[in-house]
Amino acid sequence: MEAWGGVALDRIITVTLAGVQKAVKWNTPLYGQTGGWFMAFNCTTRCVKVAFFRGADLDPVPPVSSKTPFSRYLHIFEGDTVDAVQLADWVRQAARLPGVIR
Repeated sequence: MEAWGGVALDRIITVTLAGVQKAVKWNTPLYGQTGGWFMAFNCTTRCVKVAFFRGADLDPVPPVSSKTPFSRYLHIFEGDTVDAVQLADWVRQAARLPGVIR
């Protein structure tokens, strides 16, 4: 099993969406398109937090709620098994939605 961190996530995102735009703001990797950023992630000592800025519009909705009603998260803890197919599907869906951060 592959260790889950920034490199594994970046690989899934960039393979799923050829040509996705990337940037780092606020020490956080962001992914987007011309319309704005649609997702980001950050690594903490406890887990990797994957943020979908319009996650409430994804199907199925990612499991972790947010302070904002439209954002949703996926938290990946050490030793977790990650469904890469589901993650790639969320990335594709999120990319089709308008970006929320410019």
